[in-house]
Amino acid sequence: MKRREFIAFLGSMAVAAPREAVAQTSRIYRLGTLTVGPPMASTIGSGAILIAALAQRGYTLGQNLAYEARGAAGKVGQTPKLMQELKDANVDVVVTVSYPAAVAAKASGIATVIATGAGDPVATGLVESLARPGGNVTGISDDAATLSTKRLALLKELSPQLRRIAMLWNKDDLGMSLRYEASAKAAQELGLIVQRLGVREPDDFRDAFAAMHSDPPDAILMVSDSLTLLNRKLVIDFAAERRLPAIYEADFIARDGGLMSYGADLKESFERAAALVDRIFKGAKPADLPVEQPTRYLFVLNLKTAKAMNLTVPNSLLAIADEVIE
Repeated sequence: MKRREFIAFLGSMAVAAPREAVAQTSRIYRLGTLTVGPPMASTIGSGAILIAALAQRGYTLGQNLAYEARGAAGKVGQTPKLMQELKDANVDVVVTVSYPAAVAAKASGIATVIATGAGDPVATGLVESLARPGGNVTGISDDAATLSTKRLALLKELSPQLRRIAMLWNKDDLGMSLRYEASAKAAQELGLIVQRLGVREPDDFRDAFAAMHSDPPDAILMVSDSLTLLNRKLVIDFAAERRLPAIYEADFIARDGGLMSYGADLKESFERAAALVDRIFKGAKPADLPVEQPTRYLFVLNLKTAKAMNLTVPNSLLAIADEVIE
């Protein structure tokens, strides 16, 4: 069994293993979350998944679990300040979403679990290796090269004449720039021409759209980070108006009206992040907890969007979709 497969296997066993009850003590476990987007509320979305998974392990919000959520709402420069607030709140562990959040958490020295969005933590220097992270960071990684090849294959299945693909990514985010590079390399190996459309701020999307208007691509691939996610409606609407097939990384973008998405099952990622938090609460050190990779991936296809764009979806795609939105 390959090392990456073994690490993923260990992670799946951690999620599936019987829950060990938390010892009945007066201790309050303090969990923080940090994102570059909006704060992760404990009652909805990923925050609710995280809290529910911890509840299965004996941590009850308002009793033996305290929760502090911080989000920069797209203002990346605020991330270190928000991390300091979590440190001042004496959190035991912080769960991060995005590369900048992981960088701020690493610098704080607080035990850190990456849930998603940080890219390859070895290539970015967040950890020393997947098997032996070292330092105060562990969590969930991804295999950008494999995922990029799969996303491009799905686009080719939908649009066999695909020759030129536009790639949107935040070029100020190292984690996402490395993911873009993996995607561009995979595209070039498939003989595709890549139209580079790096953005740094919301106004840059207008320039990206103008570039695609003057030199039209055959399809769009959007790399997910806080900037592109917060402005995803602009991309979804542009693709629909131009009838451009587009694929995204996160499943909720397809549910929001994007044509299709392929990526890690975010529910599983946050459940496994909770399993790592549990182990740290019980005394484990992040340095000793191997970075895991997702074991479940979702292909979501929005048939309603396809019909509105007059796109014919082949039965081969419908047959392999994990979720079809009609």
